Amino acid sequence: MEEKKRLIIIDSNALLHRAFHALPPLSTKSGQETGAVYGFLLTLFKAIKDLKPDYIVACFDTKAKTFRHKKFEEYKAQRPATPQGIISQIPIAKEVLQALKIPVFATEGFEADDLIATICDTAQKQDNSLEIYILSGDLDNLQLVNNEIKVYTLGKGIKDTIIYDKIKVKERFGVEPEQMNDFKALTGDQSDNIPGVLGIGKKTAADLINKFGNIENLYKEISEGMANIKIRTKDLLLNNKEKAYLSKELVETKKDVDIRFSLEGCKFGGFNQKEAGALFNKLEFNTLINRLPQIDNE
Repeated sequence: MEEKKRLIIIDSNALLHRAFHALPPLSTKSGQETGAVYGFLLTLFKAIKDLKPDYIVACFDTKAKTFRHKKFEEYKAQRPATPQGIISQIPIAKEVLQALKIPVFATEGFEADDLIATICDTAQKQDNSLEIYILSGDLDNLQLVNNEIKVYTLGKGIKDTIIYDKIKVKERFGVEPEQMNDFKALTGDQSDNIPGVLGIGKKTAADLINKFGNIENLYKEISEGMANIKIRTKDLLLNNKEKAYLSKELVETKKDVDIRFSLEGCKFGGFNQKEAGALFNKLEFNTLINRLPQIDNE
């Protein structure tokens, strides 16, 4: 039986953001902040060692507003501005990825999460036995988890990692990965300013989704008088029906972004170690230079 090939998709902005806050400040002698990129690489190198991928690709957000902002002006409105320390390191992260011959995707109007969902879908069509690991600093991609797709994310620090498969998602949230959008439609998501249904907590949301399958069935049974749920819960749901449907639309990732993705174009390994080493030297990532030959030969 032929061994399954593996693809790592990097959720770059989320990973940089997490690394920036997880590590103490780090900068070069010239004053350029580099801590987020350093943490980003520590996690990437660990994932390469753990997973031994055949392919790697990176996805980034852009500065442009997305289709979600058009649907809901307040989308992510409460989120504080991205620290300049992270913004200044995004071009460096892209430069490092280029040196490692890892393709980068970014499309205006869409988030990295939409590109990740699209690549998952496209890559599986190009190789239906492919294993995919989404390397991220948050859990927004859990909706994509299935038998072939997992989320590889950070635990408490940079070195502590967790792999979310279907079982792990159910253990953590009480619903199946494909029900995560319905779950968030009810609970909302404070970090993205997703409204949800005010007053519905995580346990109640999980119970409702397990009982009715999704919010469409839930509201159908309520409208037909068939839903056996508490009066208070029913009132909350009816009073916030539009918000629940809007929230589901906002959290659902697009799988049809118009990008040209080739799995073979993301084959990992064989980068110019001398060039990569020179860049790492310039960034004063001395401890990582010695690991370049290792990750090239994993």
